[in-house]
Amino acid sequence: MDRPFGLLAELTYACPLHCPYCSNPLNLGDYREELTTAEWQRVLAEAGELGVLQLHLSGGEPLQRRDLPEIVCTATELGLYTNLITSAFGLSPRRAEQLRAAGLDHVQISIQADDAALSDRIAGTPSFGRKLAAARLVKELGWPLTINVVLHRHNIDRLARILDVAEEVGADRIELANTQYYGWAWRNRAALLPSRAQLERAEAVVRAAHERLRGRMKIIYVLPDYYSRYPKPCMGGWARRQLTVVPNGDALPCPAAHALPLPRASVREHSLAWIWEQSPLFQRFRGTDWMPQPCRSCPRREVDFGGCRCQAFQLTGDAARTDPVCYLSPDHGIVAEAVRAANEEPRPGKEAALTPRPHPSRSA
Repeated sequence: MDRPFGLLAELTYACPLHCPYCSNPLNLGDYREELTTAEWQRVLAEAGELGVLQLHLSGGEPLQRRDLPEIVCTATELGLYTNLITSAFGLSPRRAEQLRAAGLDHVQISIQADDAALSDRIAGTPSFGRKLAAARLVKELGWPLTINVVLHRHNIDRLARILDVAEEVGADRIELANTQYYGWAWRNRAALLPSRAQLERAEAVVRAAHERLRGRMKIIYVLPDYYSRYPKPCMGGWARRQLTVVPNGDALPCPAAHALPLPRASVREHSLAWIWEQSPLFQRFRGTDWMPQPCRSCPRREVDFGGCRCQAFQLTGDAARTDPVCYLSPDHGIVAEAVRAANEEPRPGKEAALTPRPHPSRSA
């Protein structure tokens, strides 16, 4: 059996931003009983024993946890590489120094656009200036810096200027990831899915930036699934390389699997090793034996593993079906219709409205 090399620790779903593409669950109230510091420390120790090498600290906003430095310190003592995935809201000089002393290895900051007005509108909170100040602070303290941008219909045409911002703050790496349609993004899909013309313009910008910034800034560009011929492999295959633990202790094979009608697996009830090796949830779509046609006989079955189980369920109501993104899927028409709608010219006053993510409270 493969061993996981990465753990995504979603420490809290509390967040000061209200991004309409957030992939967090819609039922945020179910996640208020967060794992304690001691519980997270135990999970990290079990992750290390299981073979995990990388720890990605996320949320929500992980800086909302006062015990974040303690969690980072434990991970450092266990020899885990630590990456903070943050909106940077709350990354003050004092907080940053605490995290550096705890041994944090890397910081990834999200930005929503290239100027304050649009960025703040998308984030639902005045935050753009604080993000840039935090990015410069990260570089001053000697951390590697990744800038992450979720691309969608409202910001993808500003890609060249977004790249300029990343260059100006000294980013070592930028992830330009088109929206994945789960959680709040699924609710807002009609307002977020870009047109084919927008994608073509974006790809030209990315190609030029690759040449211009070669050796100075690494650029990762992720196409939207809906415009792909084949689906992406689900996290490199269901329960093959990575796992997620969410605020209430549920362990998942991927960050969106909370939506699937499968038996839950909680670190409050079982060890991480048992969950990875024996739980029905992690076993359900592991390997290829579960696959229906056309996946079962497809030469790509061990390349994309049938695509995303969460997306299959989201679009068809059956997590075991072929991901409808695949052009061979009997359900591909669902995706084709969404793409067709995204490429229609909206009538004046008929553009789809964005629903912002709410701001949940914390109990821990």
